[in-house]
Parts: sequence; structure tokens; C-alpha cells
Amino acid sequence: MLAPAPIPTLAIVGRPNVGKSTLFNRLVGSRRAIVGDEPGITRDRLYGEANWRGRDFRVVDTGGIIPEEKDLIPAEIFQQAKVALQEADAIVMVVDGRSEVAAPDINLARLLLRSGKPVFLAINKVDSDKQQSLADDFHRLGIRKQYGISAEHGRGLDDLLDALIEVLPKGPTEATRNSEETPQEETAPAEVKIAIIGHPNVGKSTLLNRLTGSSRAIVSPIPGTTRDAVDEVVERDGQSFRFIDTAGIRRKGKTRLMAEKLSVVMARKHLEAADIALLVIDATEGVSALDASIAGYAHESGRSVIIVVNKWDLVLSGTRRPVSQSKAARIQASKSSNDQHVYESQLRHSLKFLSYAPVVFVSAATGRATDKIFPLIEQVAAERRKRIGTGEMNRFLKTVDFDRASVPVSKRVRIYYMTQAATSPPTFILFTDRKVKLHFSYERFLENQIRHAFGFTGTPIWIKNRARD
Repeated sequence: MLAPAPIPTLAIVGRPNVGKSTLFNRLVGSRRAIVGDEPGITRDRLYGEANWRGRDFRVVDTGGIIPEEKDLIPAEIFQQAKVALQEADAIVMVVDGRSEVAAPDINLARLLLRSGKPVFLAINKVDSDKQQSLADDFHRLGIRKQYGISAEHGRGLDDLLDALIEVLPKGPTEATRNSEETPQEETAPAEVKIAIIGHPNVGKSTLLNRLTGSSRAIVSPIPGTTRDAVDEVVERDGQSFRFIDTAGIRRKGKTRLMAEKLSVVMARKHLEAADIALLVIDATEGVSALDASIAGYAHESGRSVIIVVNKWDLVLSGTRRPVSQSKAARIQASKSSNDQHVYESQLRHSLKFLSYAPVVFVSAATGRATDKIFPLIEQVAAERRKRIGTGEMNRFLKTVDFDRASVPVSKRVRIYYMTQAATSPPTFILFTDRKVKLHFSYERFLENQIRHAFGFTGTPIWIKNRARD
């Protein structure tokens, strides 16, 4: 069977604050990108799926482009946008119809026309027929295919999309994809979604780039560089892994700009849509109260967790001694092992509720030990989906000595039987003699016994109580 044609790609570009993200959200049909009045909110490139008249295509939203800008982040935005332009089959340049043509618009239009790809001009914020004359001034840009639109209200988008699908390569339609589905595809493992979380500037974007083998996310020493959730899919041994680099989560009182407030809300939203959270800790700072708070978000929402202690090379470099290379390697390995043991003990003390989460010490910048992350993800994903039969659970229940649980007799319940009601996360139902909330110590004791017998590495366990009658 011939492989289906790849889905064509449409790139949305333009100067800051012209409505690119609003148009992106309109095309993909969801609030995927953060939208606000502050210029420069979008920095990385974002991907979404769109469909028009039965034709599927990918849409890429880019940060605001100012080609001559030399500052660190604007220059990185330009590099991200150039990657999107190389991938694109067609380009939509968005301009603000209520503003005059400026030199950066002309320079950007020339850059796009030199690419040799089909270029369309979307003159945004044309909300009525009376404002259609606003588009006349933009003929100076030299882009022939011009469309007055309102990305916010959807006005004029049908004409723009009709013209776009005429030039986009033929990709698979929903109908052809459905007809090409095979039993093998139906039984293929589902995509595992991994959210990379942590407070600002701990190395989340660097880790994303390392795991995906690309410069997918903008990396800078400026805290809060990432605002939108940037995602990338990695295929590995027949399994799809979608990594989502979320914005650094701060305390409510520490976020001032509206874009930062929205990014924190979106980060938590994307965390709740993930299967696994990679909680990134800065090894040079230790576990802070904010780290514990972020970890609590993941735990309480039922996400599986892997703790990634990043920048471990910086911890070790402060203790390196000038000895021979072979001896240095042995000393460093021993010191690293001892330091990791001490550090992990302190970490476990600060994050007692994540006792089930495996810990890995890495350097995302150098790649040190990052190869250990994928096997951990595969293991934790499997444990998250694990299901124990009711018969096996009740045979296990008979072996548990509840007298060892440090719970007052008045707080105990009589358990008749238990069953696993759900996976992701593993959820167990106890049928008892009375409907009461289980004592915390009782629940923790039972959870520890379940883990000892069945594992469930990296995933929280939920236990619910029901009266038998």
C-alpha cells in the first residue's frame, strides 16, 4: 500500500500584534495560542490542524517578525519563523489594516516573495464593508493575492481559505484517511503526552530541544521566555511521544503582564491534558516551595510524574579536582553517585507526596544522562495503564495485615472486597461496611501495600470507598 501524502503546511507570519494568533486560533478551532493586546506574546512556533471543504492542512503560528531586530529574543523568534517558512507549502502574511504600511512590512514582504512559495496577504481588522478601503494602501507590498479579513469575527476567511487550498499540495482528506485505516492502526499504541513543567528558567525548553533533537523551542537566559505551550512529536520504536514545553509556572502574585498570567493558566491546562509530567528541578537551587506547589498540581490532577534534576553538571563542576583523566573519571563517578544519593534524600523529604516518582539527574545543555529519560517514560506510561484483575486484587487483600496500619480503631473500616475501576491513573474502589472518608494513614498504608505488590511506578493511585449496600 502506498503511504498517504503528507499533510500540507500553511505558515502565518507578520509583525508583532497584527492578529496572527487570533487567525491561528480561528483556523484550528480552539484557543491553542495565547492572545492579548501586548505585542510579542507568541515567541515559539505553534502547530495546529485545520480542515476546509474536506481538505486537511497544518497551520503554523510564528512570533512577530522584525527582520532587522538584533535583541536576543526577537532574533530567536526570527530563527523560529524561518524554520516555519522552510516547512511551509504556502504563507499568509498578516498585517493590521488600521495601521499604515511601515518599512518592516515592506522588508518582510520582500523576504517572503523571495522564498518562491505562494504568498497571501491577510489584511486583518477589516470588520465591515466600510473599512474595505483600508486595504488599498497595502498594494505597495507587492503581494498580489490580498484579502480583507477579520480574524476575530471570521469575516472574509472563506475567500482566503478557498484561494489557499487551490495552491496547497493534495493531502489526505478525512474520507481517504478513514478508508485507509487498518486493524493494525486501530491496535497501535496511543500517543503518550508528556508535559514539561517547572518554574521559569530551570531548563524546560533546553530539555525539549534535547529530547526532540531540534531547536524547537526558544532558549534564553531570560526567565519566562516560553509563553505558549510548545509541542513536538517524537516517534520511537513504533510509539508516538508528544512533548509539551509549558510556560514556567509562577505564583499568582509574581505574574504582572496579562500574557504571563494567561501563560500560567494555559500551562496548568496543558498539564491536565497530559499523561506524564516531567517535573524539572534546577539542581543548583534545590527544591523550592514553588517546586513543591507545581509538583502538587501534577499529583492532584492524577498525572504520572518523573522528577528531572537538571543542570547536574554545574553541581559537579564546583568540586572537580586537577587529577589524571582516568582517575578523575573514577572520582567523578563516585562523587556523582554520593552527591546524587544525598540530593535525592533531601528531595524526597521536600516532596514526600511524590515518593512514587522516579528521579533522574541530567544536564539538558550537554546531554548528560538524558538518554535515561525515554526508558523511564515508557516504563511509567505502561505502569499508568496497568490493570489488575478483581480476583488477583482480592487475593492480595487477604494477605494485608491491617493491624499494622497506624490508625485508631474507631477510624477503621471493614473491607469486604476491592476492584480496580479505572486506569490512567489507577483507581481502586473499596467496598466496606460503612461509607466514610478513609483516614489518611489508612489510605496511605493501603497504597503502599498495593505498590509493594503490583508496582505502579511513577503514577499516583486513587482509592475510593463505597458502602457495600
